[in-house]
Amino acid sequence: MHTSNFWRFYRSEDLRLVSIALKTPEWFHGRRYPALAPTRKMLKMCEIKYREVYQKILNRLNPRQVYEELGPDAVLLCWEQPGEFCHRRLVAEWLEKHLGVEVPELSSNYDKRQNNLF
Repeated sequence: MHTSNFWRFYRSEDLRLVSIALKTPEWFHGRRYPALAPTRKMLKMCEIKYREVYQKILNRLNPRQVYEELGPDAVLLCWEQPGEFCHRRLVAEWLEKHLGVEVPELSSNYDKRQNNLF
């Protein structure tokens, strides 16, 4: 499992891509997992409050179930650029902590032509 942002996969048909955003781009036709999306109100919060509220969302979910439903090859997508604060990394940290798996941000080695994540 990895994380990334929508723009790295503009119009990609890769079945591993999963939107966990509140609003998904119109051109995205991949899977969606709304249980991991932030609320509209959260988008206006400072980072500290956002983290606090988002942790409450994660606390209501079973990390094993989420991981199994998404699949080990899933790429969790939202809008922010790598290195910016975003909830996809909070999800990654949550899964890593509870399941002992690694969920890195997708490296720059992704080749769209070969549809290869590694």
